[in-house]
Amino acid sequence: MLDPRLLRAFTAIVDAGSFTLAAERLHMTQSTISQQLARLEDAVGAALIERSARPVGPTAAGERLLGYARRLLTLQQEAQAALGDPAGTAAIRIGVPEDIVNAEMAKTFSDFARRHREIRLDVTAGLSRELTRRYRGGEFDIAIVKENKPAPDCRAAFQEPMAWFESADAPSDWPDPLPLVAFPPGGLYRETMFERIEREQRRWYVAFAGSSLHNVLVAVEAGLGLSLLPVGAAQKYHVRHYAPFGAETAMAVSLYSWENAGAVCELVNAMQVVLAARAATHGAGQEAT
Repeated sequence: MLDPRLLRAFTAIVDAGSFTLAAERLHMTQSTISQQLARLEDAVGAALIERSARPVGPTAAGERLLGYARRLLTLQQEAQAALGDPAGTAAIRIGVPEDIVNAEMAKTFSDFARRHREIRLDVTAGLSRELTRRYRGGEFDIAIVKENKPAPDCRAAFQEPMAWFESADAPSDWPDPLPLVAFPPGGLYRETMFERIEREQRRWYVAFAGSSLHNVLVAVEAGLGLSLLPVGAAQKYHVRHYAPFGAETAMAVSLYSWENAGAVCELVNAMQVVLAARAATHGAGQEAT
């Protein structure tokens, strides 16, 4: 491996055309820079500088090495600069349901990142029960989850209006048994759907299961079946309320964080503002915490 100090001495001699000027530019003696060049020549097994020329210049071997030397020195400078820059060296791990990361939340993340270049935001979207499990297991610093009732340690909770939806082009009467569009087993809405439809004493079957809120809404929009969904999430889709089932109990959108100070707390407070605005848009209020 070639010593960067020796490469720097070599390129300085070529650029200056003189051992004396090169030594001055590198703030060393002429004897020292000559010794460094000699060590480099020993390492590569060839003379690199034509010493008899005026100004001095590279030999044929020196010309071949020069381009590589400059690239190696540039890479060294870039590596030193990268390691000296703290940007992205710390992480805040965040778990959220996919529909929570809207334009306002993304802007909150962007504004925070500009103020804290040293922090990287690792955001994971998923189903609320899985996010809760991972938060309780210490995998997230911050989590937003949807649940029937917020836990005592939540930082804030907002009501999420829920309703049954069908395609806007659905027929007036659904067949018996009712086709349902649901999340996979373990999904929060799935179990609530089944409990409600059992209370209605209706026969049913799962016609489509999707792992994301978008997939479920697209399936409802296409007429595959009925589904219980957040009112706010359904607004941009070609769906309508399924009137026969009437009103549904709201769920909670709960915000959790392990830390109560520092940059994490700053981000939590900003995220809470976004959730409050989202709840106001959807016609729901904040729950007491």
